[in-house]
Amino acid sequence: MPSSIVAAMSTVTPTARVTTTSSHLPRRLDWRLRFAALSLIWGFSFLLIKVGTQGYAPFQVTLGRLVFGTAVLAIAMAVRRERLPRGARVWGHLTISAFLLNALPFSLFAYAELTIPSTLAGICNATSPLWGMALSLVALSEDRPTRVRVAGLGLGFLGVLTVLGAWQGFNGLDATGTALALLASLSYPVGWIHVRRTLAGTGHSHLSMTGAQLLLATAQLAVATPLFTTLPTRLSLTPLLAIAALGALGTGLAVLLQYGLVAEVGPTTAQMVTYFIPVIATAAGVALLGESLTWSTPVGAVIVLTGAALTQVRPKPRA
Repeated sequence: MPSSIVAAMSTVTPTARVTTTSSHLPRRLDWRLRFAALSLIWGFSFLLIKVGTQGYAPFQVTLGRLVFGTAVLAIAMAVRRERLPRGARVWGHLTISAFLLNALPFSLFAYAELTIPSTLAGICNATSPLWGMALSLVALSEDRPTRVRVAGLGLGFLGVLTVLGAWQGFNGLDATGTALALLASLSYPVGWIHVRRTLAGTGHSHLSMTGAQLLLATAQLAVATPLFTTLPTRLSLTPLLAIAALGALGTGLAVLLQYGLVAEVGPTTAQMVTYFIPVIATAAGVALLGESLTWSTPVGAVIVLTGAALTQVRPKPRA
């Protein structure tokens, strides 16, 4: 689930300034192995959310996820001797990005998976590039539509209708849970556009910015969680381990992997991980959680991913 400053300033915003410090990044593993690991980690995140909500309230799942994820980035920053960014303006905009890219979508996905399968949540997450394409046409003047990109947008949303079984009247789907998952996917590109317009070119590294962003999101959930939940009456070990893995791996380590991939192979290649996430999420949900799968789900997912890929095709610059 690409939700960091790295994704916002490099993946969706190719014209923004990229301030990675690639010389500080360990490269003990080939980038293809790290790419595969990132795909698996983010693909299994939806399964971990589902397991986490079996023992804890959605806000508690999100808070735990952010605590563990922030701890991993804090350790990485200490090892690399990086400092948090400075300036009231930067922190003000980071507060907004923390809400839109972390606190809100993480919480919405957790609430959504109370009533929808993790497979559907993973596929809904794949609609983010579609929402991003639609929003960028309105919010970013330099993003001009092309026939291919507009066709991809239409194809992608046709795939969403296929996944949801529109011809059957959305029979058997929980409308609220599905809407929450789609709203979470919409939150990402809104956050990406905010970052692009307010935080590009600040001179701070992606690691520093993402660490601050997660810290702020953790603070937001620390305030919200006691207001809307009560302390659990018993300790549920398996859900707790799922939350720890979700945070340490899916939010902390994943950001570091993405950070290194962007620096080594560039944002275009790094963003391709997006297209593997729903495939892995679907396989994990069916194989490990026993979730049902009708023909329309994989077919619709392929259509969604094809449309999303087309929306990322940009015209070649004229000579």
